[in-house]
Amino acid sequence: MSSIFKSHEGFCPDCGSVLPLLQGIGGVTCYTCKHVFSPEVFGKMESTYTIQFNTRPTADSYSKKKKKKSFSSEEPEGPVVERRCPACKNETMSYATLQLRSADEGQTVFYTCTKCKYKETENS
Repeated sequence: MSSIFKSHEGFCPDCGSVLPLLQGIGGVTCYTCKHVFSPEVFGKMESTYTIQFNTRPTADSYSKKKKKKSFSSEEPEGPVVERRCPACKNETMSYATLQLRSADEGQTVFYTCTKCKYKETENS
């Protein structure tokens, strides 16, 4: 019987639906058209997989990062606004917002001084 579908491994060459997994011995029956195929319909039976894991930072890498950072060269932690820092009187602070309280209440704004890194919060 000629097929109207391009034959790809794991798909029924007659109706195009996904074939059930091969159970070791015997044929494979298509769920849709009930046609029985030999295990060769899956093509080659060997598969190779490569699993890529992220590297986990160590305590040493954290301490090296901390030593490299200096307050003057560090980028702000978010958008910058004109707001006076209560600690060092610097005129610019960066901010971030989060919805910490219920949805019908305002958001919480976290301000960070761009000079001394003093942090304060405001419920808007």
